[in-house]
Amino acid sequence: MTENNIDTYEVVVVGGGAAGLSAALVLGRARRRTLVVDAGEPRNAPAAHMQGYLSRDGMSPADFLAVGREEIARYGVELVQDRVVDVAEGFTVELAGGRTVRARRLVIATGLKDELPEVPGLAERFGRDVLHCPYCHGWEVRDRAFGVLATTPMSVHQALIVSQWSKDVTFFLHTVAEEELSDDDLRRLAAAGVKVVPGEVSALITEDDRLTGVRLAGGTPSGGGTTHDREVLFVAPRAVPQTDLLRRLGAELVETPFGAYPVVDETGLTSVPGVWSAGNARGFAEQVVNAAAGGYRAGATINGELLMTDLDAAVADVGV
Repeated sequence: MTENNIDTYEVVVVGGGAAGLSAALVLGRARRRTLVVDAGEPRNAPAAHMQGYLSRDGMSPADFLAVGREEIARYGVELVQDRVVDVAEGFTVELAGGRTVRARRLVIATGLKDELPEVPGLAERFGRDVLHCPYCHGWEVRDRAFGVLATTPMSVHQALIVSQWSKDVTFFLHTVAEEELSDDDLRRLAAAGVKVVPGEVSALITEDDRLTGVRLAGGTPSGGGTTHDREVLFVAPRAVPQTDLLRRLGAELVETPFGAYPVVDETGLTSVPGVWSAGNARGFAEQVVNAAAGGYRAGATINGELLMTDLDAAVADVGV
């Protein structure tokens, strides 16, 4: 439908990852006029495969999204590669490409970005042999020589978890001082057989396009320190939720150790009536399978809510 040269949709989904596409699929099948606006910057793009999604284990993220786009198109859902730059009162949505659309309901599925520590060579190998999630990649690199790069004292947890996939784990304290670790941390690391190495990591060493070692800062006239042979390096990136639109809409956010996320109910409804959040825009720990489930739940809830809203309006009109 078009009003005053502005296309009007029942639902606009901002973000075309697992959460956004799943919401759009449900809404399309419910015969809701739906638009997905996708900037084309999926968080898991560096990874060759995704794991832990039943029936899709080992599928490439790019193939997964391609299949999802094909599926929503079957039900008349529109998808545009663009970026939402603003949402005005009444859910008037402005796109970077110059188009303006209007929605009755919004799904914000804009995800998050990973900010990596500034260690030379690290970003280039992220998603290959520099990894962040053992549940996503641990099986594929099992029994290799692991390193874990500490970014906060909470990195101890990551070092302990990855020890399930390898018994050769070295915990590089990097910018974390040893005294920041508790006695319980040190006891657990020792019990897990994790070697603790103080000192800042200055670079990664590669050979034939594969990680072969981690170099510490200082120690020689050339500036190179001790080198530790490692085949895989786990690191916890700084999560940056893409919640600008939610802020502009006035959604209540809560600060967590992983950034500020919206306060939502079990369906993803935010504190702003008519605005749902799903996927990593809702929370840090939403893996692909969780994000898809959250999108499904949001889509189904929105459809039911629109139906009841319209029926109540019809009842009021006829004075029943």
